[in-house]
Amino acid sequence: MNEYALIMRHEDGTKIASPEQMQIWMKQTMDWIGSIAAQNKFVSGTGLPFDDARVVHANKMVTNGPFGEIKETIGGFIVVRAESADEAAEFAKGCPVLQGEGNTMEVRRIAKNDGTH
Repeated sequence: MNEYALIMRHEDGTKIASPEQMQIWMKQTMDWIGSIAAQNKFVSGTGLPFDDARVVHANKMVTNGPFGEIKETIGGFIVVRAESADEAAEFAKGCPVLQGEGNTMEVRRIAKNDGTH
């Protein structure tokens, strides 16, 4: 069994949603994670707040970000155990972030510390 990162890609929800809507989305997300945990497939995860974020560029310049020049950002991720990328994608399909138009979930296998990655 492999581990996969399910990466939530979206716009900053605080710019388009009320605090009440954010609470609803958070509960939906916790319920979604709980359904994966009930299958003993949840490993870990966290949100990635936008405040106090920085982007370090190739020229070593540091800017506040990620803002402005990009259309979507990574809002958080969870790590799940799955038999395949297809199974991990099935978990991703249930993520409430997909309720937002243009939002996506990226599924990436996590490299094992086995000398080949």
